[in-house]
Amino acid sequence: MVGRNIKVLILSQWCYPEPDLKALTFAKALQERGHTVQILTGFPNYPGGKVYEGYKISLFKREKIDGIEILRCALYPNHDRSAFKRILNYLSFAFFASLIGIFKVNKADVMYVYHPPATVAIPALMIKFFRGIPVVYDIQDMWPDTLKVTGMLNNPRLLKMIGSYMNACYKRVNHITVLSGGFKELLIERGVPASKVSVIYNWSNPINVPDVVDGEEKTKRFSILFAGTIGLAQGLDVVIRCAERLKQAGETEIEFVLLGGGVDVARLKEQVESIRLDNIRFLGRVPNSEVGKYLAMADVLLIHLVKDKLFEITVPSKTQAYLLAGKPILVGVEGDAANLVNAAGAGYNFSPEDDHELAEKVLLLKNMSKQELAVLGDNGRRYYNDQLSIEIGTKKFEELFMFLQKDK
Repeated sequence: MVGRNIKVLILSQWCYPEPDLKALTFAKALQERGHTVQILTGFPNYPGGKVYEGYKISLFKREKIDGIEILRCALYPNHDRSAFKRILNYLSFAFFASLIGIFKVNKADVMYVYHPPATVAIPALMIKFFRGIPVVYDIQDMWPDTLKVTGMLNNPRLLKMIGSYMNACYKRVNHITVLSGGFKELLIERGVPASKVSVIYNWSNPINVPDVVDGEEKTKRFSILFAGTIGLAQGLDVVIRCAERLKQAGETEIEFVLLGGGVDVARLKEQVESIRLDNIRFLGRVPNSEVGKYLAMADVLLIHLVKDKLFEITVPSKTQAYLLAGKPILVGVEGDAANLVNAAGAGYNFSPEDDHELAEKVLLLKNMSKQELAVLGDNGRRYYNDQLSIEIGTKKFEELFMFLQKDK
């Protein structure tokens, strides 16, 4: 622990009980190291776009979870394919978070801001201006690049405007953290000083992966599990094509399992039903506390994003979770994510959207012995603990927060 208490304000549109990587989990890690933390967030509605049971939207709500004070502000709940509704969701949070942030948050030494969405910079900079709190801006998605890749926005003029907005935000925040070296290089290309950007890899939420699992979801087939958001960027049509290819080849002992929710689930289900595939199962979204059980039942864990230059410098957050789970990994993302898995010696990569190569790698792993598969899994867990754990990441953020205090 450092020598003094740091008062940290965490600003994130997403927070527990939503899938939460850098809000409550991060707050608890900072608190354990002796710091005081408050979270400013919205009412939980991601990824389904429906407000979670036990919550009702109001202008403002204060609650405590695990000793962390959480301020929730109003927003328009939505997460479907409608660009207008999604933008309304983002802007409504930005507006109400600005109001609550200016008038209700505690005095803080530093503000940690989780991006996306990019509109979270609005309340961040408003709070910085009125309350004098320096901002550490943690970029998980590059905007406007992500909007274009996912198809959420295709208007060149609007994309250019968002790019100009982001450049203005970069100038006004105190420091930027990114999840990969590729992100840092891109920001430098866009005029951000290298000294203003730090690479701090994401960690995984705690995962309980039991040694033995027995349940109706478990089958005797060799299973490849994709766990997480199922959207356009994930490009899971490749799984359908691969499953069809393997079925036609007589590989009846292999199945794909898709665990999670998202805007592309209904379309994918319809496609699977239309061609009558029996080697793909959809399990829907489950509570975070149960994810470890499904990881334990799988033989291999799958990462995939559509082929795009942006994703070559992206490391999906499930990468760290899979490494921690201690299972072999198939990664269909070129660049930084594949490099991480390969450095760990935890699995194999294949070309994004290439169902033929995916099928080859699935068969390669299926023909391995249990001992060989276990070695890949152990390699991944060891690498995670040595390089990527929450303890290591939190300490790096702590050092950055202290540096900003000295620089004030």
